[in-house]
Amino acid sequence: MRFQVLTIGGHAPHPLTGELGPPADRLAEVVDTGVAAEELGFDAYAVGERHAGLFLSSSPTALLGALAARTSRIRLLTGVTVLAIADPVRIAEDYATLHQLSRGRLELVIGKGAEAGHFDLFGLDEGLQWDYQTEKYELLRRLWREEKVTWQGRFRPPLVDTTTVPRPYEGRPPRIWHGSATSLNSPELAARHGDPLFSANAIQPREAYARLIEHYRERFEAHGHDPRAAHVGAGSGGLFIADTTQEAIARFKDYYEARVRQTHKPHLEGKPGYNTPYRTIEEAVADGPHLIGSPQQIIDKILTFHRAYRHDLQSITVDSSGLTLPEQIDQLRRFAAEIAPVVRREAPTTLWQQPQTPSENPARR
Repeated sequence: MRFQVLTIGGHAPHPLTGELGPPADRLAEVVDTGVAAEELGFDAYAVGERHAGLFLSSSPTALLGALAARTSRIRLLTGVTVLAIADPVRIAEDYATLHQLSRGRLELVIGKGAEAGHFDLFGLDEGLQWDYQTEKYELLRRLWREEKVTWQGRFRPPLVDTTTVPRPYEGRPPRIWHGSATSLNSPELAARHGDPLFSANAIQPREAYARLIEHYRERFEAHGHDPRAAHVGAGSGGLFIADTTQEAIARFKDYYEARVRQTHKPHLEGKPGYNTPYRTIEEAVADGPHLIGSPQQIIDKILTFHRAYRHDLQSITVDSSGLTLPEQIDQLRRFAAEIAPVVRREAPTTLWQQPQTPSENPARR
């Protein structure tokens, strides 16, 4: 198993105290957490993209640029790049630049996004979201693999003999994962092209995500790809480690349940992927995707995920728990020391089998 730390740059008032820090401090925390994740031996750090709601992650390229300058080994991922609302030419340029700056450490997770409001914001029809996603991915794929691209589609002007610059680092396009939460569209697109899949594993019951992953694996092989290359990542809810599960519940209960109330979206009630069914912390510990409890409880839950998903990459989040930055880093330290080694041993993977070569980053000399 490989491990990733994910942030979506949440910037909401504390659900119990109402406190809200300055945006500049919050953005600095995002970068500092990525630096700490590298120092603690995590394999990847991911920055999400949101354009609606209480978030500061509308410009992941800026944050990833800062991370590229402050790190030298850890892989830098997106989580997700909202390709459905973007121009593929701009995405090709921006992320190839980051691929160069990080000397090949960048990978994308593309998706339609988890906030319905961004389609209106960019003047797009939400009903066409999967059409946008498919066409824009097909073009992005060509732009990174070919020069002098001639192309015509539905959603942007044609291209004639177009070569985007810069080219990807050392001529190798960044790996593109497909984010999957509620629909068979992303698993199908990933399988068609032999790409890896990243399951949200964030809100719905485990069975809903397992169904999408199994569809992906079946279609991956049906499209003629080697099933051993069907790599899968999985998210999780927030991380909260304590010495015992009872202590974790006692310490985290009020925050967790207040946070559920704060983030509830009544207008999206019944729509998969937007509101958690796990309203109490006891429900979240027993059945939800949150990693709450003792180290052994969390090890057991991740391995339960693995039995359902056979995934290679586990993503964790520490900045949705109401903890201070030092407390978040301590959570990562405990995870790296007490949980990750056990799960790595119990769930081996061929993903990223070759060690990441440290980049020659002047800022780190």
